[in-house]
Amino acid sequence: MNGDQLRATVLGFLAAGGVLGVLVYSLDVGELTANLVRAEPPVLALVVGAILLWLLAWGFALRTVLGVLGVDIPPHLAFFVFNGAMFANNVTPFGQAGGEPVTALLISAVTDTEYERSLAAIASVDTLNFFPSIAFALLGAAYYATQATFGRRLRVATGIAVVLAVAVPVVGYLGWRNRDRLRGFVTGRLTPLVQRVARLVPGVSEPSTDTVEHRVDHFLGAIERVATDPRGLVIALSASTLGWLCQMVGLWLAFRALDTPVDITVVMFAVPMGAIAGATPTPGGSGFIESVLTGLLVVVLTVPQATVGAAVILFRAAVFGVPVLLGGLVVSWIGVDVYGQ
Repeated sequence: MNGDQLRATVLGFLAAGGVLGVLVYSLDVGELTANLVRAEPPVLALVVGAILLWLLAWGFALRTVLGVLGVDIPPHLAFFVFNGAMFANNVTPFGQAGGEPVTALLISAVTDTEYERSLAAIASVDTLNFFPSIAFALLGAAYYATQATFGRRLRVATGIAVVLAVAVPVVGYLGWRNRDRLRGFVTGRLTPLVQRVARLVPGVSEPSTDTVEHRVDHFLGAIERVATDPRGLVIALSASTLGWLCQMVGLWLAFRALDTPVDITVVMFAVPMGAIAGATPTPGGSGFIESVLTGLLVVVLTVPQATVGAAVILFRAAVFGVPVLLGGLVVSWIGVDVYGQ
């Protein structure tokens, strides 16, 4: 177990707890608790069901991408491996950036395929998941532009969505047009770094330049293979879109559990914008995602702040807790050390 990464995770959870503490305090602890206590258990069960459907949909997207890369994995295993991926995201700092290497190990262990191909698969899924989220956010923002006057928070959030909607495709297009140059740049910069790190780690042999170049070429080649398969892209994007819809239904149901119906377009805008906060240093974006969701929803809803905060906490408890429980069992069963990378 890597002590430095373990300490970083502990500090991340402490930071998340601090941010959540500030959020709870600002919403009035007594009112927030009263709202949580009155939540209807049958509807909460539906929230959990929506989250399970989200995990199934994105697990299917992962299976589709692996299929494009020539890796066959049964649907039930894809579901459990994706739960393992979400577990890794939720217990390592910086969310997906911290969890992807562990996820690649999980995929490699389950499918007996190369690490680089596995890493390319989960990186492709994460990238594909970005596009429906921004589309939903912009649709939600466009709806509210016709219904109400934008406050400062909504203007900032919409501005972020617009910038991402433009910047990511442009960067992706430029990277694709210059992929050979990019491959040479990455290989040239990465090889000395990998060799330097290998010299410092006991029991790890220094890889040759040819080995590093081969692994980088293998990874980038796998990314290219996914990007040039239209059928696979359409299926994976459809599964990703369905997954986002399930998350949105989950938040909508969380409000229903508190007997506070809201318009589905509200959560269509808020859920993707909250997910952007997952890039923060805390494990799984905990604390920051809840704060962003609550801040946005308080602005657009004529609902007491404590009720909004309670709905967000119920929703996030399912989004965070279900994959941590299932994914933790998967990681333990396969025997992958989350802190070993």
